[in-house]
Amino acid sequence: MSKRSLDNEEQHRVVSAKTDAHGAPQPAVVEEPDIHMGEYEDQYSDEYESEDDIVEIGDDEEIEEEGDDKEYIDRKQIEAQEAVKKDQEDSVQQKEIYLPHMSRPLGPDEVLEADPSVYEMLHNVNLPWPCMTLDVIPDTLGSERRNYPQSLLLATATQASKKKDNELLILKLSQLSKTLVKDDTEDNDEDEDDEDADSDPIIENENISLKDTTNRLKVSPFASHGQEVLTASMSENGEVYIFDVAAQTKAFETPGYQVPKAARRAMHTIRNHGNVEGYGLDWSPLLKTGALLTGDCSGQIYLTQRHTSKWITDKQPFSVSNNESIEDIQWSPTESTVFASCGTDGYIRIWDTRSKKHKPAISTKASTTDVNVISWNEKLSYLLASGDDNGSWGVWDLRQLSPTTSDGVQPVAQYDFHKGPITSICFNPLDDSVIAVASEDNTVTLWDLSVEADDEEIQQQTRDFKELQQIPPQLLFVHWQKDVKDVKWHKQIPGCLLSTGTDGLNVWKTISV
Repeated sequence: MSKRSLDNEEQHRVVSAKTDAHGAPQPAVVEEPDIHMGEYEDQYSDEYESEDDIVEIGDDEEIEEEGDDKEYIDRKQIEAQEAVKKDQEDSVQQKEIYLPHMSRPLGPDEVLEADPSVYEMLHNVNLPWPCMTLDVIPDTLGSERRNYPQSLLLATATQASKKKDNELLILKLSQLSKTLVKDDTEDNDEDEDDEDADSDPIIENENISLKDTTNRLKVSPFASHGQEVLTASMSENGEVYIFDVAAQTKAFETPGYQVPKAARRAMHTIRNHGNVEGYGLDWSPLLKTGALLTGDCSGQIYLTQRHTSKWITDKQPFSVSNNESIEDIQWSPTESTVFASCGTDGYIRIWDTRSKKHKPAISTKASTTDVNVISWNEKLSYLLASGDDNGSWGVWDLRQLSPTTSDGVQPVAQYDFHKGPITSICFNPLDDSVIAVASEDNTVTLWDLSVEADDEEIQQQTRDFKELQQIPPQLLFVHWQKDVKDVKWHKQIPGCLLSTGTDGLNVWKTISV
């Protein structure tokens, strides 16, 4: 029996002993001569009016009982306070912060739950098949959109178990509400009002059948400025398809509109790669007519441009003839003939499309393993970020590179925070110091490179919290998503990100950015 139960039982026994007439102790009876006290005298008055009797049965014990009750209440209050404090500590211990380089691996029955208080918006989209890649479709709803509910367009492509089941998905997500953190003290009426305002998101889709799994997908940055919405997809079978999905986006805005059959077919197919699949794919941000670079696993990069109404692919590829896979390609944001590539040989290369030899102008060894992804800073065009198979990522200052000094150049910033290969990296187009990094360790991290480690506030926080000593001060946020493969910023919704993994799509915005 617990101590609390014992105390309650003893208290009950004391009260029973005092209130039970049959169990009360009887006072000693002293025989005295009968004295007439009048007709209203109580025949039992001698027992209870005797001063000795009152002292023996009543007053002192009642005073003592009142004192005991006060002590009992004080003790119970202290116990209750201690119990509440312990519950709070247990709650904090149960809600562990998950960090890939510090936390233990999740067990088979364990899942991570997002803390809604650190998200301004968080929505999960379940799809019939996993998608390895996605991209944002620019719209005409304006920029700097901060009011809720939000609406956006995106393109993605499936990785179905059967090739014939694969599709290019054009999605419209609307009624994306702000994440509401309920306060327990709110009235029921206020909760009902919030529920009315927090309507369910709406998903609309238009699908295009594909022949194979899509490795990489990119939407032209000029999609919202004309009548076309050019979208390119690179498949496992080596073919690259160019679609105009303007009709699909029109169907979202025009009730009853039927997408023409011609709009469900590719307007052009690039077959120069043969049957060699690839992952390098990028639209030029400067050539509005359309210029597309595609790189495959044999190290060949082809340039396809549109001339009047025809798409023409150069017969001679850009290559260093080492048969190493091209993992990613990025056009320069400021020079229309310059692009960068990375590959399994660990090199980052800078190319110029005007080169008659189709050889790189600059090559620098960036990693001892595969360099999987790169991102060119749109605001600071001399910064290029890269991520490799070891989970390491860094930022390069291209001003330090030249044909004669590229060897031995080190990144201006480098981090080994992730514990799995980097699968995607993307500078924030609206903030030149913020970058998103996705990894096979099931996380997407957000970083602010403008934070300095010697800042007094940062140093004080590090001294106060030992856990922070193992966390780079530039780290802003860690978002968990299973097998995340790709992440993109939405240029028209500040701070909004879209990411894809085996558990579907995430649309999210943190309070940190």
